[in-house]
Parts: sequence; structure tokens; C-alpha cells
Amino acid sequence: MSGFLTLIALGFSLSVDAFAAALGKGAGSGSGRFLDALRIGAVFGAMEAGMPVIGYMVGLVLAAWMQPIDHWIAFGLLFGVGFHMIFEAFRGDSADETAANAVTAIETAPGDAGRTRWIRLALAATATSIDASVVGVSLAVMDVNIVAAVIVIGIITTAMATFGVLIGRKAGSWMGHYAEATGGAVLIIIGALIVWQHLAQGI
Repeated sequence: MSGFLTLIALGFSLSVDAFAAALGKGAGSGSGRFLDALRIGAVFGAMEAGMPVIGYMVGLVLAAWMQPIDHWIAFGLLFGVGFHMIFEAFRGDSADETAANAVTAIETAPGDAGRTRWIRLALAATATSIDASVVGVSLAVMDVNIVAAVIVIGIITTAMATFGVLIGRKAGSWMGHYAEATGGAVLIIIGALIVWQHLAQGI
């Protein structure tokens, strides 16, 4: 159960970038249609779920070398990603604004540019999920079931991004920065718990 709860926490932490971008989109366009929000959420969810697989494969290749210090590597990666998320949240990073603008294009672009606007949305989803590939390395050293991780992360991100679009009009984009900072803090806490568990076991 603790492993599943860790996946849930990771899923929420990794989904906050998509949530922030979706909030910005909702605040900017005022769209409240559920099907539009769900389509956007599904794109973000697919990208967020796929990125950890890349890092996971890298982690498997290096598993033998990393085994003696795997817990410290997991902590370092999670701390780095978490700190970066917190830093960007308080800095007012333009990445979320760029992603939000790209998401808004799905409804504002002319009909002939339908393919282009979906490509823009996919690129925005990729931009907000890059950190997940780094976390994927941690999943490998933590010996996490990658299939379960992909499913959990994908479902949570889809739900978070969809929810973000729907509430963005009323909540405003400012909420995304607080969510991103919280997600970063959770990643750091997870990393610290991994190290504590290993130290408590005398490893």
C-alpha cells in the first residue's frame, strides 16, 4: 500500500505543471465546456505518463552501477526536480504561460489550422512533462512497477488538467504557481523519505 500511495503522491506532484497551464488557459479563454477540457487533459495526461518511461529505461541500463547508492540518486533527482519546480513557481516562470497560450490556440485558431493547433498543444504538453522523464530514472532505482506508474500518472494528470481548465476562469492563473510549489515540495519529501527508509534499515 505504501508503494501505491507513493505513486499517487508522485502522480499529483508531476501533474501540477499541466494543472498550472490548464488554469492559465481557463483564465485566459473562459472556456467551460467539459469535452474541450477533457480533450486537453487527455493530451497532457498522455505526455506526462509517457515521459517517465524514457527515464525508466535509462535507469534500468544503469541499475547495476547505481545499486549501491540508488537511494541517494533517487533523492538527488527528486530534490533537483522539486527545487526547480519551487524556484520556477516563485519566479513566475514563463513556461506555464507559454503552455497556456498554446493550449488556448486549440479554440482560437481557424478551422484550417486544426492540425497545427493540436501540434502546439502536444508541444505544450511535452514542455510541461520534461521533468517526468528525470523522475522516471528514480522510478527505476526505486524498483517501481512502471506500468502501474504510467497508469496512475496518466489518470491523475488527465483529471488535474481537465479540472484546471474547468476552474481556471474563476480561480485565475495565480493558483497554478502555488500548486507547482506544493508539487515540488512533495517530490522533495518523497526523496527524503526514501533516504530515511534506507538509513533506518542500515543501508
